[in-house]
Amino acid sequence: MPEPFRVSLALSSTACGGGEGEETGLKPATEYADAMLTEVIRLTLFPAMMAFAASSDLFTMTIANRVSLILLGGFVLLALLTGMSAHDMAVHAGAAAAVLVVAFLCFTRGWIGGGDAKLAATTVLWLGVGHLADYLVYASLLGGALTLLLIQYRALPMPQVLLGREWAERLHRPDCGVPYGIALAVAALVVYPQTEWMTALGL
Repeated sequence: MPEPFRVSLALSSTACGGGEGEETGLKPATEYADAMLTEVIRLTLFPAMMAFAASSDLFTMTIANRVSLILLGGFVLLALLTGMSAHDMAVHAGAAAAVLVVAFLCFTRGWIGGGDAKLAATTVLWLGVGHLADYLVYASLLGGALTLLLIQYRALPMPQVLLGREWAERLHRPDCGVPYGIALAVAALVVYPQTEWMTALGL
């Protein structure tokens, strides 16, 4: 075989080998990126949305639809990244749907707001049926405590330090409702560390 042909053949083999190395090198990088994204979502997204929902309900007596939409999208993405089975996803969705129906009935009776109903449903979507009872118990207890606190707050004169603050004056009015989103969010944060999302981290 002529020498130039041997050289070109060797170079071609080296180039092909290098391409395979680059391709195999991309796979660990992609897996690492997916793992990092998974940890960021499970550690920050749910707690951040709960904190935002609670503060929004406190200061404005509303919980924006985008909170529930972000929680819904975050759950789907996290379920896909962690390889959750279709059956488990359906169980989570079923629990959320059941809570939404009950919460909507409460909304029609004027007991809670629409934002509260959607927040409760998307929260249960994350927590799952295994933690549903604990969540409802904590939410009920915290909601009752919040109601009693507001009754006491409204029975007393407006504190001087809160005069002029729109949110505080709104909450002081007897005709204003109860920001149950605070109780729902705090209950969720109490239960969330016990879910499979967090226990998988071994923290």
